[in-house]
Amino acid sequence: MNAIVQSIIIWAPGILFAITLHEWAHGRMATWFGDPTPKLYGRLTLNPIPHIDLAWTIIIPGVMLMVSLLTTGNPFVFGGAKPVPIDPRYFVQSGRSFRVSMFWVSAAGPLMNLLLALLCAVSFRLVTYLPDYFMIPIANMLVAAIQMNVLLAVFNLLPIPPLDGGRMLGAVLPHPWNGYLEGIERFGMPIVLILAFSGAMSHLLVPAMTGLNHFYLRMAGLN
Repeated sequence: MNAIVQSIIIWAPGILFAITLHEWAHGRMATWFGDPTPKLYGRLTLNPIPHIDLAWTIIIPGVMLMVSLLTTGNPFVFGGAKPVPIDPRYFVQSGRSFRVSMFWVSAAGPLMNLLLALLCAVSFRLVTYLPDYFMIPIANMLVAAIQMNVLLAVFNLLPIPPLDGGRMLGAVLPHPWNGYLEGIERFGMPIVLILAFSGAMSHLLVPAMTGLNHFYLRMAGLN
């Protein structure tokens, strides 16, 4: 139980920052393309509370963390937040390309996570100059934040709507293939849950995650 509590303390800051800035980036990009909806719904904020989803932010990450620690001894967790509401009609009204707008609004979240992982790697080098009683817990949190941001970026880039990768793919696919992809969106989250709890998700994510984690950890001076 102590290991679980310690893991929650180490991972919780990284999860909150990762999902908050992920959703903020979606909202900020949508606003840049002319959609006022994120601001109207109070989602252009760095306060994590408006972005928290009971299932994806708390229950599912908590269950996955406990199960992974109890079964393998290694933490494996991913989560999410409430999707930022957008209204693509504003993109067209603002004279922007619908497809280009949707692509970059969808891509903004994963790109933010990759940027956060980079900032955490740079910060790791700085905290090594602190006394050990400060450095060790902060360093552990930064490593966890790197891994969480990499996981969130790779997970969201899966080409399954309504994940960001599915939306990005839909923005570049020609008609009628984009319509076929949109047609499976209502089955998207059940598919994701089946993949996650069957173990297939880890096989899909691990190769890309491993490469990115090695890259950022080398930048942090750990590899």
